Amino acid sequence: MRKHILIVGGGYVGMYTALGLRKLIRSGEVSVTVVDPRGYMTYQPFLAEAVGGAIEPRHVVAPLSRVLKGVQVLAGRVTRIDHNERVAEFQPVQGPARTLAYDIVVMAAGSILRALPIPGLAEHAVGFKTVGEAVHLRNHVLGQLAAAASTDDPDVRRRALTFVVVGGGFSGVEALAEMQGLADDALRYHPSIARDELGWTLVEATGRILPELHEDLGAWTAKALTKRGVAVRLNSRLVSAEEGRATLDDGTVIDAGTLVWAAGGRPNPLNAASGLPLDRVGRIKATEYLTVEGVADAFAAGDGAAVPDLTRPGEFTAPNAQHAVRQAKLLSRNLAAYVRGRALKPYRHAYLGSVAGLGHHQGVAQVYRLKLTGVLGWLAHRAYHLAWVPTFNHKARVLADWTLSMLFRRDLVQLTAIEHPADDFQASFPTRSGQDFAA
Repeated sequence: MRKHILIVGGGYVGMYTALGLRKLIRSGEVSVTVVDPRGYMTYQPFLAEAVGGAIEPRHVVAPLSRVLKGVQVLAGRVTRIDHNERVAEFQPVQGPARTLAYDIVVMAAGSILRALPIPGLAEHAVGFKTVGEAVHLRNHVLGQLAAAASTDDPDVRRRALTFVVVGGGFSGVEALAEMQGLADDALRYHPSIARDELGWTLVEATGRILPELHEDLGAWTAKALTKRGVAVRLNSRLVSAEEGRATLDDGTVIDAGTLVWAAGGRPNPLNAASGLPLDRVGRIKATEYLTVEGVADAFAAGDGAAVPDLTRPGEFTAPNAQHAVRQAKLLSRNLAAYVRGRALKPYRHAYLGSVAGLGHHQGVAQVYRLKLTGVLGWLAHRAYHLAWVPTFNHKARVLADWTLSMLFRRDLVQLTAIEHPADDFQASFPTRSGQDFAA
């Protein structure tokens, strides 16, 4: 009897798992459904380069319906799972909710931004986890420079040229670095703004940045950013963002026109509505075989799963792309073995290292014990991530973007209007005052 596999989430784990199941799909052993709110997979390591303009935002995402031939892709959200009945409640992007029946479920919903109840944060900050946020940040940075060049109010100018990023991990550091690179290039077309007028601050709650890398590389990165005019505030926490002013726990107040929140993630809240066993932070308890602990016909991997790290007994695999992609490949093989009644294999992957791009042709990389900084680190960052970009089509487009960015200056057009496409149309209608409307 053909099994129906429901994959919840179309990120790294969801997409690569579905790709790995194509042989089973062609043989008629299974049918596969992938549910994702957006309908595309985002290659998040390149979001920062989308902000800086080195990569076209469309090339950072892979449409699931195009990549996953033979797989049913549904755009919407799974809101609840009743695994005893093998059904999931599905809310499509339009229309009424419905029920999806399945035989095997794969929980790959990943993580969401870890937002904290800080006053003013929701109103005045922008996250950095989606391609929409990357596009917004690019437009916003260019818009702030244009605003500063167009005003004679010193307070407005100072605020527009002040940028704060909270979070010293990969996302925060790379976002700030690419924003700064974008702004530096744009100053060529704003001669009234001096480079030293721009204020950049990186806020990190711990005593170091880039904790995934060796401490030496984190220190090198902090020093490199400092040389570029970035104030790196370690052991500092944001306690308020009211009125757009970033207030730190030591009393420092930064009147910032741009506040980016990149302080990590947390497991998707869907985990709590799945009825599956969770650990204390909300991750689904998984075994080394990527099955759900103590539950039949259920698998989990990626950021939202607590997968034992067999290379470090007692610990769990880190929530990063390196593990997600490799877990997905094993997960697809284990699903095939599970359907065919064969033995499953454990997930074991020693940490290879990590890479980070810092803009300005700088980067840092750690590959096993090898440490690279500067241009070599930047090249390692690009080579590593290009290798993991899904599909040859997207690899070629990213490579073409990089080539063009080396040959020509950045495209600095500001397209803020695309974020509010209805504004101009609505403004064209007459108002209800006076004699605009007939009686």
